[in-house]
Amino acid sequence: MSQPSCNDDPISAVRAFTRFYTTRLGVLDQRLLKSPFSLSEARVLYELANRENPSAKAIGTELGLDAGYLSRIVRKFEEDGLIRRKPSPADRRQYRLSLTATGRQSFAKLDRRSHAEVGQMLAKLSDSDRQRLTAAMATIKRLLGSSTASPAILREPRPGDMGWVVQSHGAFYASEYGWDASFEALVAEIAAKFLHSFDASRERCWIADIDGMQVGSVFLVRESDEVAKLRLLLVDPAGRGQGLGRRLVGECIAFARACGYRKITLWTQSILLAARNIYRDSGFVLVKAEPHRSFGQSLTGETWEMKL
Repeated sequence: MSQPSCNDDPISAVRAFTRFYTTRLGVLDQRLLKSPFSLSEARVLYELANRENPSAKAIGTELGLDAGYLSRIVRKFEEDGLIRRKPSPADRRQYRLSLTATGRQSFAKLDRRSHAEVGQMLAKLSDSDRQRLTAAMATIKRLLGSSTASPAILREPRPGDMGWVVQSHGAFYASEYGWDASFEALVAEIAAKFLHSFDASRERCWIADIDGMQVGSVFLVRESDEVAKLRLLLVDPAGRGQGLGRRLVGECIAFARACGYRKITLWTQSILLAARNIYRDSGFVLVKAEPHRSFGQSLTGETWEMKL
């Protein structure tokens, strides 16, 4: 019987990646970057250089280090003249740690080596591959790190974002609602038209971004001199929980008012309950509903409007 591939076995995939990056970054070397420090010692040194007089307990909690092991590292650093210890005013049983001049010099040297080594590794990649790499690492950090996501930023689209809009809409609606490829084709047409006939004075696209990864989109386009149309509102599951959909719709409303439009219109489907709630809460009113057969499904299309 053949062994399962990494794609079939997420645990094997994660372990294989861990073996790869620990070897690639030299983490398995006894001394990091040909320095006198092990990986754990280097991480403690980093925390000391980037915190304001932390306690050993705080560093241990942050790094998940055993108290006895951390105590030995701190004692070694003190013997080598890298740190100084002072009792905490709040708790005399705890000590505040800080780097000496020698400690700061040691950290600066290690930091320069790390910066140079990573720079050499990234220099072999194209700009687009570097962006893909950093975005992938941000995704890993977000998924395996803290459950509290970084706040999303709203920005203008960059090269490649329209492809993400098309792909993410197609994949999401196929998975959640069983819509076929004709919907992805419609999204592609809308995105292509926006790029070909974009009027910067009266139209906008916002991309929601968390740590360099796209997690949402919305478009406001010109329907007529007095009417704007809201299109392609999407919030990826990775961006939920921040009120992002309402933020995106709010940007559309504010921009439409600034442009002098008299009304915003949009077309959605009755089954898209979360989006409908956002539109209603934002001041849109349902003005028409009619059944239709589209995207391989029997749907009820809805037209919503908001007077400005």
